Amino acid sequence: MTKVGGLTAKYYKETKGLKTSGGQNVKSGTILTREGHKWQPGLNVNGKKMHLTAGCDGEVYFTRKKNPSRKVVTYVNIKSAVEK
Repeated sequence: MTKVGGLTAKYYKETKGLKTSGGQNVKSGTILTREGHKWQPGLNVNGKKMHLTAGCDGEVYFTRKKNPSRKVVTYVNIKSAVEK
């Protein structure tokens, strides 16, 4: 039996994780993370736990806070390029 198309298990782990770094400028709709439970959506970030995308143009920054179950969680935020 052969596999047709797609990624093999060997290379699948390379597609997971953080796709942008702190201080990086991104455009709206840019993928920030993939398949991670370590990151939560913060300000101007769309998506749920698995895939986070940018909600507006701006600069990426991270904050760490304790959630209600006292675990430290990293939030991905975007500082809007157009601030009022």
